Amino acid sequence: MVELLSATLHLYRQALQATWRSLMRSWVTVAALIGFALLFVGAARIVGSLGMIGGVLLGLVNALLVGATLRLIEQSLSAVRTIQVTDVTESFGHYFWDVIGVGFVLWLPMMALDMGTQANPYGGFLSSAVMLLLFILLNAAPEVIYQIRHDSPLDVFKASYEFVLEHWIEWFLPFALLALPIVVSPSGIQEFFNLSTGIGRGAGLNFFQLLLLPFTLIGGWMSYVGLDPDAQWVFLLLLTPLVATTALLFRGHLFALLRSSTRRQRMFAHRIEDNR
Repeated sequence: MVELLSATLHLYRQALQATWRSLMRSWVTVAALIGFALLFVGAARIVGSLGMIGGVLLGLVNALLVGATLRLIEQSLSAVRTIQVTDVTESFGHYFWDVIGVGFVLWLPMMALDMGTQANPYGGFLSSAVMLLLFILLNAAPEVIYQIRHDSPLDVFKASYEFVLEHWIEWFLPFALLALPIVVSPSGIQEFFNLSTGIGRGAGLNFFQLLLLPFTLIGGWMSYVGLDPDAQWVFLLLLTPLVATTALLFRGHLFALLRSSTRRQRMFAHRIEDNR
């Protein structure tokens, strides 16, 4: 157990070091997320009164922005140069159909679930349980899209499921630690289910959720340390894009490191390194 913990901490240290290097090359990505957020809010206001057609149009905007974000993160992980403004404009269109495909495959069962639980007295619980399961099993879907070759949305689901099944401890431990102030708060369980429901419904490919998750986690920590509520909003607006970018970079590096080795291999490599 001690050996596993030591190897896991070494893994996180590698991911954090790589994340820092990528972040130093990715300040444009942080600015791009701010711009994308403004575009998303503007699009939501414009199409908000168009009913179902507006929902479809907003879904297309979401796929465009999420795909562009994943492309920028992909470039930040692998590039040895600083990300440029031209990279932002060229990112539009990348992974658009991947995001659309995953969303479409999930849309029908989600609609059936919503309809089936409306008249059920336990509908809310059943819906939350399903969303939590999707949150867990499809949590790595964004990384699968830009790091693993796939031919269909079902391949994305399968790869994410297999990855989570093999690496669930190392993958979810950082999130569990960051979410601790939220979970232990008076409404923590409800807040956690609200987060997992939003993320699970879209397999982590909802642009609003990409920002809402770090926004909520930062807010939870600020409330935990007793920061003034008025001051919280200032820090939240300033920190959310930076934290969101850092989290996506860390997830990307951690995903790559976990895919390149098994738990036993990491423990063995760490044991050899300690004996040198």
